[in-house]
Amino acid sequence: MAKSRPKHLNLFQIKLPVPGIVSILHRISGAGLFLMLPFLLYLLQASLQSPESYIHFREWMSGALVKLILLGLLWAFLHHFCAGIRYLFLDVHIGTDLAAARASSFAVLGISLVLTVVFGVWLW
Repeated sequence: MAKSRPKHLNLFQIKLPVPGIVSILHRISGAGLFLMLPFLLYLLQASLQSPESYIHFREWMSGALVKLILLGLLWAFLHHFCAGIRYLFLDVHIGTDLAAARASSFAVLGISLVLTVVFGVWLW
């Protein structure tokens, strides 16, 4: 007898594979970077306007909340970059079998987190 499919999907009970998690995080990080683009452009403008505004910018950037936001943006950029490279390889049919796809997904998660820690220590 065939197994009946659920009528209502419970997203909290579904076990998503690692490539699926990387895909969702890739989309979330891309959307986050896009939405925070005005903030990043404001930071760039504030740092380049004048020597006085640069001093004010440095004081403002020393706050823990701003550094935490920048750390999140740093992770989003690094994850989006690493996952984008993974998808470029998948587009040319490199690493498309199941074991290689899982390994590259774990590599994207690991590399992006390690790079975030390395650059985050430099930022903080």
